Amino acid sequence: HLAVPLTVALATLLATGTGAPVHRQGNRHKLLLVSFDGFRWNYDQDVDTPHLDAMARDGVKARYMTPAFVTMTSPCHFTLVTGKYIENHGVVHNMFYNTTTKVKLPYHATLGIERWWDNGSVPIWVTAQRQGLKTGSFFYPGGNVTYQGVALTLSRKEGILHNYKNETEWRANIDTVMLWFTEEDLDLVTLYFGEPDSTGHKYGPETQERKEMVQQVDRTVGYLRDSIERNHLSSVLNLIIASDHGMTTVYRNASDLVEFHKFPNFTFRDIEFELLDYGPNGMLLPKAGMLDKVYDALKDAHPKLHVYKKESFPASFHYANNPRITPLLMYSDPGYVINGRINVQFNKGEHGFDNRDMNMKTIFRAMGPSFKSGLEVEPFESVHVYELMCHLLGIKPEPNDGHLSTLLPMLHSEPNPLPSGASTHLPSGA
Repeated sequence: HLAVPLTVALATLLATGTGAPVHRQGNRHKLLLVSFDGFRWNYDQDVDTPHLDAMARDGVKARYMTPAFVTMTSPCHFTLVTGKYIENHGVVHNMFYNTTTKVKLPYHATLGIERWWDNGSVPIWVTAQRQGLKTGSFFYPGGNVTYQGVALTLSRKEGILHNYKNETEWRANIDTVMLWFTEEDLDLVTLYFGEPDSTGHKYGPETQERKEMVQQVDRTVGYLRDSIERNHLSSVLNLIIASDHGMTTVYRNASDLVEFHKFPNFTFRDIEFELLDYGPNGMLLPKAGMLDKVYDALKDAHPKLHVYKKESFPASFHYANNPRITPLLMYSDPGYVINGRINVQFNKGEHGFDNRDMNMKTIFRAMGPSFKSGLEVEPFESVHVYELMCHLLGIKPEPNDGHLSTLLPMLHSEPNPLPSGASTHLPSGA
């Protein structure tokens, strides 16, 4: 009976001395981050969600989570895996754009543009792999490119015509992720679902269609929890369910739409590059010498539109201080989208608004061996989730804007011994 622990102890000593992968040392827990795109913080209040409710009873629930500004899919998802505000991680929009060549690429194409994502920040997948772990990403934005030459251990990228609503496929994707944990021995996986965002856009957030999609999400949470149990992962896998942003109803038939082509003192002839018609946000690069003229024409053009010179944009948004941001940028009030040369926006629901607006708030649930049970915590910013995930994995985080102390009370105790020199506090100036 003494032979086994002595053998294990000897193997551990040898492994430590030879630089063996970190995840082979001790009882390190695995981590699954699941994102349901566009899941507003209160979507579970007008729909029966027994599985999300059970998860809250068995783990931790935040009253709500505040996403980063700008409340778009790619920027907010990258904040979760870097712990940085958007101006600091550089993925400032869902679309790749180049103000010199005038190239603008849609969301799905941008998912595969390496230089858009790999622009100085190292996401958690790469950090974990550099410290000996194995990671995977299933459809998660930013998980299908290399960072500083490093690719994820395993990854899947959604196709341009991907059907976000297919519940059968959702379960198959979960089955694949379970195999990644059990057969491929991955330590960290990020799993993305494009709902209820897609349904919220098409039908609006206050509709029966959205409510039915939330019930589908809830069934999927139940299937996921059953799968974790079935694969004997309950004692080793921490599960976090979150989202990127909320959703609000668009005032499509309002008498005071935000329409640039109707502003009397503005002309597109003064513009070198524009990024408009993407919800409630816009960026403009005026032609040489035209900045003040364009700004003066727009700053009071519409009471629902807020236009700023880059250097005057509210610092509290942590958004404008990045080289990718144009000299003029703007956002509109909740419910109002920005129409450029013509009106081309037809969504009934939209996001991208001020992250202080309650309809932009989103969800956070967590459970597993490291988390307390039946705990509801006060709201927090999504920028803190990265430090929590690094702590759960026992890896040293990259410099970031989050505080581990914000979310540490969710945990029973130290889930894993931190590596030598690991920081648990906010870097100076963040």
